[in-house]
Amino acid sequence: MATSDVGAGRRDERRDSVRLHMLAALGDDVPTTEAVGVGVQQVVAGLGAVGGTVHVRDGSGGLRLLAVAGLPRTALGAWECLRKDDPAPPARALREGARVWQAGADPGIGAAGVLALPLLYDGAPLGVLSLATASPEEPEAYGNTLLHAVAAWIAGRLERSAPEVRLPPAAVARDLGSAVERRDRMAELTVALAEAVTARDVVNVFAQRVLPPFRADGLVVQALVGDRLHVVGSVGYPQEFLNHLEGLSLRANTAAGEALRRRAPSFGESPDVFTRRHPAMRNLLAASPKRAWAFLPLVASGRSIGVCVLSFDRPSAFSEDDRTLLIALSGLMAQALERARLYDSAHARAQQLQRDLLPRTLPVLPAVTAAARYLPAGMDADVGGDWYDVIPLSSDRVALVIGDVMGRGISEAAAMGRLRTAVRTLADLELAPAELFTRLNELVGEMGDDFYTTCLYAVHDPVTGVLSYARAGHPPLAVVRPDGTVSLPDGTPDPPLGAARPPFETHELALPGGSLVALCTDGLVESATRDVDQGLAQFTRALTAGTARTAYFTAGAGAGAGAGAGPGSAAGADGDERRLDDLCDFVVSDLLPDSEHTGDDAALLIAHTRRTPAADVASWPLPDDPRAAGQAREHVRAQLAEWHLEDLVMTTELLVSELVGNAVRHGRGPLWLRLLRSRSLICEVYDGSPTTPRIRRAADTDEGGRGLQLVAALADRWGARYLEGGKCIWTEQRRTTDTGTATWAVNV
Repeated sequence: MATSDVGAGRRDERRDSVRLHMLAALGDDVPTTEAVGVGVQQVVAGLGAVGGTVHVRDGSGGLRLLAVAGLPRTALGAWECLRKDDPAPPARALREGARVWQAGADPGIGAAGVLALPLLYDGAPLGVLSLATASPEEPEAYGNTLLHAVAAWIAGRLERSAPEVRLPPAAVARDLGSAVERRDRMAELTVALAEAVTARDVVNVFAQRVLPPFRADGLVVQALVGDRLHVVGSVGYPQEFLNHLEGLSLRANTAAGEALRRRAPSFGESPDVFTRRHPAMRNLLAASPKRAWAFLPLVASGRSIGVCVLSFDRPSAFSEDDRTLLIALSGLMAQALERARLYDSAHARAQQLQRDLLPRTLPVLPAVTAAARYLPAGMDADVGGDWYDVIPLSSDRVALVIGDVMGRGISEAAAMGRLRTAVRTLADLELAPAELFTRLNELVGEMGDDFYTTCLYAVHDPVTGVLSYARAGHPPLAVVRPDGTVSLPDGTPDPPLGAARPPFETHELALPGGSLVALCTDGLVESATRDVDQGLAQFTRALTAGTARTAYFTAGAGAGAGAGAGPGSAAGADGDERRLDDLCDFVVSDLLPDSEHTGDDAALLIAHTRRTPAADVASWPLPDDPRAAGQAREHVRAQLAEWHLEDLVMTTELLVSELVGNAVRHGRGPLWLRLLRSRSLICEVYDGSPTTPRIRRAADTDEGGRGLQLVAALADRWGARYLEGGKCIWTEQRRTTDTGTATWAVNV
């Protein structure tokens, strides 16, 4: 050998010695994967190889990749996991228990050959060290010393860390798939968790994306509330077992509690290992269908929020890579759950606010029975501005209201609450729809330039059968007649409130007795894929199909309006409500089949209208002079006797005497008296004066001024409403006997 060659060999030996001393200096506090990676780097540098790998045995006898040096790991997809019968050099070296050189072997990184050396400890193969070379010739002999020395050091390190980086031979193998596949799954998981909204969504995403690559069979996610754990979601567990987990104290000696208290994961490879660590959970373990567990604390923003438990039907070990990956995944889940918790909390508050702003129940009235649906926009914690209402008025008249404050959020919901209250207050003043909109428009204008509201306000008069309504920028109402035909009344709407200028227009529509009136907001009929005209056409088709399917207008159905099913019949009203509920559900499901993914709130109000039977209405003209009071009393006595309401004669005579007397003294003709028999006895006196009567305080020495005080004392309710040619003063008295029960006609 030439002197220069000898000198070069000695320099290489000195470098190799330095490399081995550096490896020996790596203490056990350095993670095994990192330490093994340094060993591979040193042998790659010493032999001038392209790169190197270390595989460790798994429970099935195959190999999985542990460490890589000098090579892009993404290029080693085929070598991430090798079966024991794989033709690749690492698998051959493991099978043969001897060094393997294969020229031309290329794991996908452009190598000219691969040298594989089994990692033996006391004769037992723990894994394989492989080198990818740039030359098609086997490495020179001088490199064998370094190669075998590093291989021995890596084998010792693997043995000391077992089972940290390898599965014990007795363990049951889990096919984890290739690392490339797992990384792809984890990338998908990250995207899916970012899109998850609720806590239930997060659990479902984790179950779909994490359990399959880890071959896990069960999942339990528990949220920490106070010092107790509550089950948020689970997969693979019977409800009976979950009942044992619900409400467990954080202070109890449980694996989940320990993981949360220490903020460190805990792994139970088998029931025996688990029982040794947590003897107090022996009974719970006996009830569990699982045989291996990973308890992962969920910590977000420095705060413990819960625990995630992955479980397996068979005993299983967790490699260092598995544990590292699971810990990282638990961090992703914790962040997603924290976002979901905030969403769930905000959504719950929004739903409670929405419930408080909308009617809790709708009244069942003599002239109307109604049902409604409100559907909030899907995937959204904000409240909306849609509302509806049914408001009883005097003389059995009923106001139907539906509106939509444009926009979403707390301010819009607050505006909606103010407007609903304002509509109720203005309705009590018995204003006509157009006049009510004039007042409401002023209120909307005071809320700001960016507040606009669409609204439809309709008043049903059961005596005349006329529906009077005004529409400000709102979708039209639909009328379903008793023959099943559906129509949308013509009429150009006024602009939305806040953008309109009075006067508003009042429309009138004659309704056949027993008709349905359907009102909705634009969220029900309009969407990104359907314009309002298409939506209204589908709305009419849904009403037609719904009334046919629910047999709404067949004999015995349709509103409890037949004989014996009037306002005194609870069974008739209940049946009507059930049919209306079924009809509402049908219409909503037809128009919004995927309501969880709608972009706007939607409200629907369907009212079944009834006419007052002619036999329950009596009216008489009165002279505009002092004789009117006496004639009014005579009419009252005769009519109440015919209606078998003799017990109300005395008070009704006093009431009409006062009302007619006031009309003669302070009003002007023509005078008119009308009695209505309903749930209460309604007495109305009409005159041609617009002056409103007011109760005044009469002094002890005054001879008059107590008439309206007497009216207020005798009647259950009383009031006044303005008409085009005057006013009406009305009273209501509760019926104490009901020997002649009123009925409601469908087709009057």
